[in-house]
Amino acid sequence: MLSLLFRALALWLVLFELLAGLRRWHGLSWLGERFPRGLLIPAALVLHPRGVSWAARAAAMAIAALPAMLTQLVLASIRNRALDPLAALVPGEYADHTVERFDIVLAEGYTPALLLTPRAGSGAAVCVLHGSGCHKTYFAWRLSETLLRRGLAVLLIDLDGHGDSPRTQRFPQALEPAFGAIAFLRERFERVGVLGISLGGCIAARAVAEGLAVDALALLEAPPLLEFGVRDQRAEARELVRPFMFSLFGEATPQTLAAAVVELVQAQRIPRIAAEISTGDLIAALDLLGSLPRITAPLLLVYGARDAIVKPVQAARAWAAAPQAQFVMTPEASHLTLILHQGTLDKVAEWLDKRVTG
Repeated sequence: MLSLLFRALALWLVLFELLAGLRRWHGLSWLGERFPRGLLIPAALVLHPRGVSWAARAAAMAIAALPAMLTQLVLASIRNRALDPLAALVPGEYADHTVERFDIVLAEGYTPALLLTPRAGSGAAVCVLHGSGCHKTYFAWRLSETLLRRGLAVLLIDLDGHGDSPRTQRFPQALEPAFGAIAFLRERFERVGVLGISLGGCIAARAVAEGLAVDALALLEAPPLLEFGVRDQRAEARELVRPFMFSLFGEATPQTLAAAVVELVQAQRIPRIAAEISTGDLIAALDLLGSLPRITAPLLLVYGARDAIVKPVQAARAWAAAPQAQFVMTPEASHLTLILHQGTLDKVAEWLDKRVTG
């Protein structure tokens, strides 16, 4: 029986490697992306248990499944420990872009920022305002890469009370980093756009409504009001296992992703924010529905149909307040996963590219 279990364990590892190679989930492979996967097929045939009943084979495979999965995850994390998508956001020079660290000086304090510029240069840039409980590099690699591929420079900043910002989350002071960031970009680029995510979207909308001059404004999952409970948080956690999320294994190891997902969930449950006003009260004060009708710049609204934090009914209210906007609803995306949905990011980048670069 022990021999049967070991064969089942090895067979599972071979099958997992075949799947990782087929789907190009390099971070989930312990053999490496260059290993010829064709060699695994005869290995699977050799390892398939023989000389025992089908019931015994099925039982051995069932028992070995979880240990094999854990073994695969551990081995893949060790094998690919250098695979870190956030490494491309560290200040320095890379094959296709450069990253520079800045402190954008405000009337009081400063806003920490990272400027990502295509190596070929660019005449246009997009400032990204993250969501509540996040920071400037928080799951930002896919978005940044997608914008860079379009030839757009990207400015990632920490909102007040978040990340490395020395400032406290207050209102109306929360608008100041947006104004400072755009002034910073106007000194370096001809055309400038803003992309706001959740709370960042509310800040961006209010800032533009108050006179911040931008060439385009994209808002992702910006909430009119913050209304959610424990059940909604659990629903969001379940959405993390949607099929399209497994593509992340092509960019990072299981260990890296596990740590990132923990941070993602904690940002919703226990936000680490230096604040004099709660996020819920800040969003109410920013008055998204009152800001949207006053925006004259090209406007894009993007929401996820499976969002349990900013539900589709709230998305409909936002669109009703801004009939001039282009509206996108991603069927399979939730609040936590929209910024990782590559199809949506491609649409947003294309929309910004057309309007920011003229």
